[in-house]
Amino acid sequence: MDRFSCRLCPRQCGVIRTPETGGGACGMPALPTAARAALHTGEEPCISGTRGSGTVFFSGCPLRCVFCQNRRISHERFGETVTVERLADIFRELEACGAHNINLVSPTPFVPVILEALDRYRPAVPIVYNTSGYECVDTLRQLEGAVDVYLPDCKYADAALGKRLSGVLDYPQRAQEAICEMARQTGPMQLDADGIAVRGTLVRHLVLPGHTNDSLAVLDWLAASLPAGVWVSLLFQYTPLAPDGYPELTRRLTRRECRKVWEHLLALGLTDGYVQDRASADAAYIPAFDLTGIRPDTGEN
Repeated sequence: MDRFSCRLCPRQCGVIRTPETGGGACGMPALPTAARAALHTGEEPCISGTRGSGTVFFSGCPLRCVFCQNRRISHERFGETVTVERLADIFRELEACGAHNINLVSPTPFVPVILEALDRYRPAVPIVYNTSGYECVDTLRQLEGAVDVYLPDCKYADAALGKRLSGVLDYPQRAQEAICEMARQTGPMQLDADGIAVRGTLVRHLVLPGHTNDSLAVLDWLAASLPAGVWVSLLFQYTPLAPDGYPELTRRLTRRECRKVWEHLLALGLTDGYVQDRASADAAYIPAFDLTGIRPDTGEN
């Protein structure tokens, strides 16, 4: 991967990224930086299955979500840079461990290199693109035919809330455009005989304390805009990690807040997908970002 002027995400930084140096919103070089590659059981059942999802946690992120539970890699950019060849080997190793799929978490800054790695080794299991939803349609179109399952967030319907909590004013517009493109590429959700997603789009929404009205608006948009067969995953796992200055985010969700959003989901007929248990709100579910599986001698085999 040579130097290039980066316009992969909606930030459109245009920063010059080389294999060794980066900048812009994500701060990443052209070569991928990752903090963990291992079997992961913390996803939805159709992704994690019984053996786990072969998850690669990439570093850097175009967003600055104040409540991010993966801030060590997204904000602090912890991780190790790997070559295209090593990334292809990571895919192969995860598949050999029995992974139901290869799950690319926060992959946006590294789309060109991911495509190169998939050209070198294409696993027989599905490729999952696990994203914040803040994507450019042009970048997603490069992935058509390479990605089997899209797993995007749909965080906000209110642009001002997106600016306050994630640092971008155009989140709703960009995420809505991106999710429609993902659904176009994959079509309706398809599961194999074991209930594992082999193709489709599963949209996640994390409910935030004090912002349930925005959650209702997100669900309204999903119900009005998604084609049949796109699944929705409603998440109640919010764990208080925000810094000072966000008083509403210093607590977990109440049962009343969860019930309010859940009942709206049902009233809209969004019954294909998942509703997470409120008990999942625990920092213990955050993965250990310790370079497991990144170096050739630290893989889980």
